[in-house]
Parts: sequence; structure tokens; C-alpha cells
Amino acid sequence: MALTFKKITGKIHLWLGLASGVIIVFLGITGCILAFEQEIKSVTQPYLYVEESNQPVLPPSKLQQIAVAALPDKLPHSVSYSDKGRSAQVVFYNEEPEYYYTVYINQYTGQVLKVKNEDADFFRVVLMGHFYLWLPPAIGQPIVATATLIFLVMLISGIVLWWPKNKAARKQRFSVKWNATFKRKNYDLHNVLGFYMSWIAIFIAVTGLVWGFQWFAKSLYWTTSGGKQMVEFYESVSEKPAQPVISTGSPAIDKVWQKMNIDYPAAEVIEVHIPGSDSTAIEAVANPDAGTYWKSDYIYFDQYSLKEISVNHPYGRYANTSAADKIMRMNYDVHTGAVLGITGKIIAFFASLIAASLPITGFLIWRGRHKKKKVAKPVIVKRELVAAI
Repeated sequence: MALTFKKITGKIHLWLGLASGVIIVFLGITGCILAFEQEIKSVTQPYLYVEESNQPVLPPSKLQQIAVAALPDKLPHSVSYSDKGRSAQVVFYNEEPEYYYTVYINQYTGQVLKVKNEDADFFRVVLMGHFYLWLPPAIGQPIVATATLIFLVMLISGIVLWWPKNKAARKQRFSVKWNATFKRKNYDLHNVLGFYMSWIAIFIAVTGLVWGFQWFAKSLYWTTSGGKQMVEFYESVSEKPAQPVISTGSPAIDKVWQKMNIDYPAAEVIEVHIPGSDSTAIEAVANPDAGTYWKSDYIYFDQYSLKEISVNHPYGRYANTSAADKIMRMNYDVHTGAVLGITGKIIAFFASLIAASLPITGFLIWRGRHKKKKVAKPVIVKRELVAAI
């Protein structure tokens, strides 16, 4: 019997599901946990808060000194300020040797509230599992990315399989028959919830693939930009003067921070990166919305002249970005649902939860059919023998 398009799609859907099911369940569950990371941290980590005060806050150089005294064997990476009731954060991050710490400081008094190894944080551990399955990134990332690509194909093939042949069947495809047998309810849960979730999960899968495969990220940018190549992020460089610079007045990072406060009085987060060498630039970030990242202005200053350094990659001033750049910037916020605020996070949570359930309900459907075939075979043979007699 010739295979129809839908039967071929069904075979693809089945075998891809069996191949990637365990990883999809894991990614869905960890995605649920990460959906409300910031909200959970805000009620479980008291060192995130300080008593509001009208007195001046300490500048980045002073917070840097305090943090270095608390972590003398690590190199500071950035200093971050948010609203008056939130503590300042000095981040220590390095790739070789690898470490990631945050020192939380009362920006009014200089009191160290917490020295935290971020690599031991529960959500950081879950995130590393979500990204790399707790394997070395060179091994774990391709596995996760491949499973995500398979999941995207399954979402599309699932919609094809779900699509009703006629109007009579259409009504049933939109609802679960709760008073039916377990087998029927399981079938409806897989199909109906899968259909509703697919339109959200497609965005989650696509944004995941942007991190997983460079070819996918470049292809998406090429498509959304009308055929342009994406300029990858690069470190801005300061021009080291020929003669030693005699420092006068405030340190360079303090001057940059003061300028950012003047230029962005309504910013919810101001962040200044500490130059890692005598040739790197000072990166400053102004974020108008602490709940997302995509609208941030990233500005780079020569650490000697304090002149702004222009960039042509997507992570510069928001006003200078193209539509394709904005899509790249939105990737994380779309993936987590944060782009739509708390409503988007709730949607992402349930989409991840349903995504985690689909391999399980799909396996039960396949197992039920497989058992049925095994039981049916001896019955047919028996009938044939009786007929022959």
C-alpha cells in the first residue's frame, strides 16, 4: 500500500519523538523552573534589597575596592546599579580560570551583604543543565541544539497530523473528551494541548536554536535583514597613548558612570564594565526595563580619552539597530517570555510544561498501538485456522 504524505509525516513524527523524547522532557521541565527565576529570587534572596536612602551612592571605583577586598584573588568584571531599594552588584567573571561570583553591596554604606558563588546557585545549576546537560559545552550544546531542532520538526509535523480532514472532525480536535477512557483522554491531551502549545513553542524552539547553531542564527538574521550578513559581537579597543597618562580627578569608570546617569536619568539599570586590560574599552549599559534586556543601550568608551567608540554589531545604541538586530537582541526575552512581561512568562511556563508532557503522552499512544498489534496477530491466525478446518 502506497504511503500518503500524512502517513510519511506520522512516521517521521514517531521516530523523531522516540529519539529525542527524554531530552525534550528534560528541557521542558528545566524551562518551567527557569521561567520565574527572577520572581523567585526576589522573595528568597534578602541581600538583593537595601533600605532606600536619599544620600549619595558610592561610585563604581569605591564599590570595586570594597568587592576586591572581599574577593582578593579574583578580577572584577562589572559594577551594576538598579533602583534605590536594590543593592549594587559587583560581578567577578572569568573564563580561564573559570569562575563567576557576585558581591552584593549596600551602595549607600558600603556594607557587603553577600559574597555569592553564582556557579553554585540553584538556578545557575539548572541553567547549565538546560544549556549543556551538565556536560562540557562542546559536547552538551550540540546535543541540546539537535534535540531542539528535532522538536521544531515535530511541532510542524504535529500540526500537519492534527489538521482535520473535514469540518465534522474539526470541533473534536479543539477539546479534550474528559469523560472518555484513559487511552482516549491521553490521545486528546497529546493532540489538543500539543496544537495549542505549538504556536508558542515554535518561538521557544527557534530562539533556542539561535544559541545552539551559528548557521541557524546567521540564517535567521539573513532572512530578517533582507539578505545582510550578521556582524558578530567584538570587543571594542582603547587607543593606548604613547606617553603615560597622568590621572586627574575621578577614575575613568566613575566618569563614565556619572555620564550615564546624566544621559539616562530614567534607566532602571546602569552598569559599567571594568576594563580587563590597558587596551580594552569601558563598556556601559543603560537598561530602561529591568525585566528585559533587548532595549538596552550598550555604549563603549576609550578608557583614556573617554570618547565614545562606535560599533556596527547589534549590541550598540538601541536607536541605531535594524529590525534584524532587534530580533537578535530579543532572543533571550522571547525565549523566556519576558518580552510580554509576567503574562509572557506564564505562557512560556505552560508551553514548557505541555512540551515536557508531549513525549510522555506520545509514547503512551505508540505503546498502546504497539500492544494492540501484538495482541491482534494470534487472534487473526486462530480465525484463519478455524476457517481452514
